[in-house]
Amino acid sequence: MTGWQPVKKTRTFEDVLAQIEHRIGADGLTAGDRLPHERQLAEQLGVSRSSVREAMRVLETLGVVSSQVGRGPDAGAVLVSRPDSALTDLLRLHLGLAALEPREVIDTRLMIERWAAARAATNRPDTSGLAAAVEGMDRARSPEEFVEHDTAFHCALAEASGNRLLAAFMRSLRDSLGRYAVEAVVRLGNTAGLQEDHRRILRAVRDGDPDDAVRAVTAHLGRAYPALLPGLPD
Repeated sequence: MTGWQPVKKTRTFEDVLAQIEHRIGADGLTAGDRLPHERQLAEQLGVSRSSVREAMRVLETLGVVSSQVGRGPDAGAVLVSRPDSALTDLLRLHLGLAALEPREVIDTRLMIERWAAARAATNRPDTSGLAAAVEGMDRARSPEEFVEHDTAFHCALAEASGNRLLAAFMRSLRDSLGRYAVEAVVRLGNTAGLQEDHRRILRAVRDGDPDDAVRAVTAHLGRAYPALLPGLPD
């Protein structure tokens, strides 16, 4: 048989990255916490300092840490965001490079938001973020401002599902759809219907009604993107 390729060995710095990410999660580290110094990490992991340095460069590029040169207590790498924040940035970049059709993105969003709405209603979470976003849309003076708060609403809905990976993916989808969302608001002209949908979604989550939450999200996306999602039930 032909076509088989040699198995690539994992590069040492990738193992270092995996260890650092594991410790961030296991130790519950948050923004502002400091990672061990380069020498200490190299000794603990049994790798060269160059491997640690390369891993830190990757984390800094991703926006996970900020490295500070020098000695003493202020030297070393400081955590500036959790890996799920960096994941959002990476997903957004990949979505942009994939040149996806708007229908593909909207279909994916519909699938995600239906599930998220049902789970959020089941969880009965704090809905203050959803309510604040609705109020922000009420006060919006331009399509761009409306979409900014609309994005906050739908990301808060994904976060209310309790699934952090889904929430990160949703933030990336919303960022990649920004232009289409503004165009949808401009096309509709009047946002009263969209706001009615948002309030229905919020009410369903507050009332713990997953079935109505799914119906509300479905109707909302059908209203916003009728050409891409024709014939959706309300």
